[in-house]
Amino acid sequence: MDTKHRILDEALTLFSEKGYANVYVNDIAQKVGIKAPSLYKHYKSKKAIFDAIIDEMNDRFAKQAKDLHIVGNDPKADAHIYETLSEEEMIKLGFDLFSYYLHDDYVKRFRKMLTIEQFHNKELADTYTKLYVDDPLSYQGMLLGQVAASGGLNTESVDVMTLQFFAPIYMLLTMCDRTPEREEEALKILEGHIRQFNRLYSRKRG
Repeated sequence: MDTKHRILDEALTLFSEKGYANVYVNDIAQKVGIKAPSLYKHYKSKKAIFDAIIDEMNDRFAKQAKDLHIVGNDPKADAHIYETLSEEEMIKLGFDLFSYYLHDDYVKRFRKMLTIEQFHNKELADTYTKLYVDDPLSYQGMLLGQVAASGGLNTESVDVMTLQFFAPIYMLLTMCDRTPEREEEALKILEGHIRQFNRLYSRKRG
């Protein structure tokens, strides 16, 4: 791991353990084993490190999405992929994405940091809402809306359908964050959720 990525990795660990506000550039530099002036050669500020962590998360998700044969940030393209999946394939995809968000160490540390800081820092609270509520609802809403428009789903309200799909998954993720031993239970519920969602909304699947 090069110095730039070591800085991000150590910073994220410190942020997740102490909270963003309680970590200083000198703390990060010390963990990396360099002096603060050397760190500033790579990142101009703590905020620049934070922004780079988000960029790194986006890059990691793009790679994960590619491995799962989806685009991940293009709901129109992913809607066409969704329409070709069997129910069992949808469940497997749901499990794979759920496991990624739950177990990827980078993602997990970032979510922990935002969970801590959302009550102390409005900017980070807004970031939490954007990344874990607004962006997923927007992406999934466009994806499901595209499938509904092509006749694959039947709903009176795409917004309500999207919330009904996403909210239980988010709840299960946060449940497992607090109580990791309940993951097996969560996966069983997730499977049932996907099957029931199909029965409720799908024109093509029974």
